[in-house]
Amino acid sequence: MDCMPPADRLPEELPVLALREFVAFPYMVLPLFVARARSIAAIEEAMNGDRLVLLVAQRNPETVDPDPDDLHRVGTVAMVMRSMPMPDGRLKVLVQGLGKARIDSVIEHRESTWVRASAIDGDADGADDWTVEGEALTRTVRTRVEELLPLKNLPPEVLTITTNVQKPGRLADLVASNLRLRLEEAQEVLEIADPIARLRKVDTLLKRELQVSSRQADYQTGAEAPPDESSRDDREDFLREQLRAIQNELGEVDPRADEFYEYRLKVEEALLPDETREETMRQLRRLERMHPDGPEAQVVRNYLDWVVELPWDRCSPDQLDLDRAREILDADHAHLSIVKDRILEFLGVRKLRDDSRGPILCFAGPPGVGKTSLGRSIARAMGREFVRVSLGGVRDEAEIRGHRRTYVGALPGRIIQGLKEAGTSNPVMMLDELDKLGNDFRGDPSAALLEVLDPEQNKDFRDHFLNTPFDLSKVLFIATANMLEPIPAPLRDRMEVIRLSGYTPEEKSEITTQFLIPRQIREHGMTSEQVSFSKTAITSLCSNYTHEAGVRNLERQVAAICRKVARKRAEGDESKAVINNKSLDKLLGPPPFKSDYAAEEPDVGLVNGLAWTEAGGEVLSLEANLSRGRGLVLTGQLGDVMKESGQTALSFVRSILAEIGVDEREFGRQQVHVHVPAGATPKDGPSAGVAIATAIASLATGTAVRSDIAMTGEVTLRGRVLPVGGVREKALAALRSGITTIVIPESNVADLREIPKELKKRLEFVPVKNMREVLEQVLVSPLEWRAKQRLSLAVGASIGGGLPAQARADATRD
Repeated sequence: MDCMPPADRLPEELPVLALREFVAFPYMVLPLFVARARSIAAIEEAMNGDRLVLLVAQRNPETVDPDPDDLHRVGTVAMVMRSMPMPDGRLKVLVQGLGKARIDSVIEHRESTWVRASAIDGDADGADDWTVEGEALTRTVRTRVEELLPLKNLPPEVLTITTNVQKPGRLADLVASNLRLRLEEAQEVLEIADPIARLRKVDTLLKRELQVSSRQADYQTGAEAPPDESSRDDREDFLREQLRAIQNELGEVDPRADEFYEYRLKVEEALLPDETREETMRQLRRLERMHPDGPEAQVVRNYLDWVVELPWDRCSPDQLDLDRAREILDADHAHLSIVKDRILEFLGVRKLRDDSRGPILCFAGPPGVGKTSLGRSIARAMGREFVRVSLGGVRDEAEIRGHRRTYVGALPGRIIQGLKEAGTSNPVMMLDELDKLGNDFRGDPSAALLEVLDPEQNKDFRDHFLNTPFDLSKVLFIATANMLEPIPAPLRDRMEVIRLSGYTPEEKSEITTQFLIPRQIREHGMTSEQVSFSKTAITSLCSNYTHEAGVRNLERQVAAICRKVARKRAEGDESKAVINNKSLDKLLGPPPFKSDYAAEEPDVGLVNGLAWTEAGGEVLSLEANLSRGRGLVLTGQLGDVMKESGQTALSFVRSILAEIGVDEREFGRQQVHVHVPAGATPKDGPSAGVAIATAIASLATGTAVRSDIAMTGEVTLRGRVLPVGGVREKALAALRSGITTIVIPESNVADLREIPKELKKRLEFVPVKNMREVLEQVLVSPLEWRAKQRLSLAVGASIGGGLPAQARADATRD
């Protein structure tokens, strides 16, 4: 609909949309953001009907939920051209003013306000017929608009529109809608029905605006500066204060002037860098020229709010007391001595040199070993704020660098958001799950992190939303990852990697006693006088009820016990709960894991391999068998690298068949099938080569493999054993399974320094250079194995005096 419907065709009832800070005129096309519930309901009801709505200005813009008495009686009938829901619940509406109408009566609906209104026919055909006064006023108004255009920064399209409009009433409405009048003056113009009288009122307002704007221009170009002026900013402030005084004297104070004044005060208090201050003031000047309810104005306001609230020059002082820092780290975390020493080294350097750049640390290790919580302890030890930024699943580069200010929902990236949350420019920022970053058509977030995590570049980090540099060199970045392989090599090069391996059983017991049990007892509303755990129960929890590198599942088991005890106390049982091995079986059921792994008999083709996974070390029981056919079959969802290790192992064994006395032709007519259990779990890597070669050699010779020994290492075609990674994690996995003898490559002997001393005492490491040494250590006949086991049992029992004579005789006979 391009024009106002006649009075006899105006709907009997219209929904009302209340406007807070401006008056809508006919012929205007307005973008509106509707947020109030009654207003949203009015738009939806209009869209379901004839799309007509009555736009009426509120008498008091501060009224949040206006009653009919709070609305003016004259408004503009408009057509809703488009309505689009926003993510925050608001509606973005485009309306076009059609004509004026007066409210006759109000009809209250539950969701919205409806009225009966009558059209105002002041602009009907014949009301704008040519007159001498009308022509004179039209020409005068056009001249004044042309003079006011450069002074008021009006859109240039206004002059084109006024030139083409001939009717006085329409010209008056178009000029008034672009003149940025006060709400009372705009409503007064709207309510004048006679076109000539309305144009005469607009001419009076134009004349006054010309006088004020001319005086304003004189102040801007020729007013004297204060005697102590020292900069352009001082001069601008002086002129603004003069302008405010003039506007107050004339009673023309813009309600938005206070908003602009507050922004300028905040900009001064924020101590912005020169480039940022210049950009901020430029955006503020743009905002002053914009329509207050336009979508671009909202983007600029959002930008200004972010800039003035960021901690550009606010830093928290570092607490460089190394003894206090050590106490905090020890109180929050048991063990992790390597990490603690690295933090104390950083504090020591910072104490000697204040301007030293912060390191980019990356804690790599399986889940549950305390990577994230360690960052919070570091922040507390340094006296800094702590911010955690989760990167798991992030696929959009804008999540790191921010969105460009091209739409209303633009925001800074997570780095800048974290700094605002911290309130300081030097927090400890934890970039969690760095290895879980993704990428798609929206960009590569890991590439965006290259600038963030580079000490040479991050002092001038440029977020797309801010579009000005922000100094990140004061931030202590700490990244966490379960695996380093998914992280791109350039990004890994930016960081100092500190590996956190799994805990030993002794360490788990200590952590459970000192941290987990007291915390869970406290969180379940009990005290240590009401529930206690025996040492045997704690040991059983660590070895028989959990099977992990960290302590996360261990804490869940402790929490499950505390819940059951808390329930009994809530039911009236006030006796103290003592948790022992018998209690564990009743509360948690039978233990799901076996700690005595070496109880199995040795068998041909059955080998204990060791593997490193994202969750720590694991023991892999490789099984091999011979059947009719040729070649090698590998099953168990193995990766390409592990399959190549299997082919290499088979080639090596075939090369030594004559040496070990096996018929090469007979062996070649059989198919070798190697299976790695837990087939639902993907497995890859070269460290299973030694185990696969041992299993095939066991099949070829018909000799069993010791079941109390595990092995790791990469094998070559000539039988050399190459080093592998994750020795500490693999040793912990073997210990959890009850295996105390481990075959490792001789090149990995240096890695044994990472293994705690108490763990070394319980494990025997057998370094080897080639497969021949491996086979000499692990191949044994079943009869020889049983004899060794019985003899060991006999010696142990004779020392303790507990073995019967018949058992000693059997052992000696074997």
